[in-house]
Amino acid sequence: MNLKSVALLVAAFAAVLPLSAQDAAPAAAPAAAPAAPALKALAVAKVKATPAILANAAGNERRNSIDRMTQALDGQLVSAVQQTRKFTVLARSDADALIEENAASGKAFQFGESDLTLVVTVDDFQDFTQTATFAAIGKTATKRVIRFAAVAKLYETKTNKLVETANFQEQNLDTEEELALSASSGGELSDSLLLALTRRMSEKIAQRVADVAFPARILAKTGKIVTINRGDGTGIAAGQLWEVFALGEELTDPDTGASLGREEVKVGQVRIQRVTARTAQGEVSGEDLGIDRGAIVRRVEQ
Repeated sequence: MNLKSVALLVAAFAAVLPLSAQDAAPAAAPAAAPAAPALKALAVAKVKATPAILANAAGNERRNSIDRMTQALDGQLVSAVQQTRKFTVLARSDADALIEENAASGKAFQFGESDLTLVVTVDDFQDFTQTATFAAIGKTATKRVIRFAAVAKLYETKTNKLVETANFQEQNLDTEEELALSASSGGELSDSLLLALTRRMSEKIAQRVADVAFPARILAKTGKIVTINRGDGTGIAAGQLWEVFALGEELTDPDTGASLGREEVKVGQVRIQRVTARTAQGEVSGEDLGIDRGAIVRRVEQ
């Protein structure tokens, strides 16, 4: 074979090799799906009554009522926070059960790290019956009065910084009932009333925490119908009126230089029509001054 033939053969191989190598190369792996954003971890501390309330408990019967109320509030609070679906919930009051389970399986128990810590303290408790005597008609009426209050404090766990604090109160008083010449005596807290009152307070606290960390927002708008990122178990219900706020520029305190959040401008109202597991739908009520996706919504208290 002469040199010219060798040169032609080498050139032929050079033209074919890139195609062959390309055909033999493995297919590129598909791009990985973006990871879902991690939820903030919220530790719910065990609900306690203040020492003053416990010290003023008159006898074992009243102390039992206080204990039952705080224990019910503790369980209801964990459930209500979980139902917001905004946090990874760490229930500190269940630590004993978790320690026991880990020990049974030969593992060392460790508390999960939290981003936020919720501390709820009961600072007022009243449970008594109230009797009214109507001398003119010679009759009496007995009424049960149960009232308790709590303060909720939300901390940034790593820095112990207090993020938010709020007071909550629940009672079963009927404001339309007029009582005269009333007297009171101690009473025992019934389970059905206990659950109703603690459930209402738990939902209010959980909603406040969720609103502080993640204010309710409009996800979508079609015509006059809007979808809100609040669902069943978060306190939202058909018939409620919610105000809508568009976000403006960042505000700064001129004295301290601290951020005060963004300016909020009211742009309308929405009447809730339908609530599903994760979202709610409402219709614009009245004038629409710029209701759009991303706007913040807050319930109008009535």
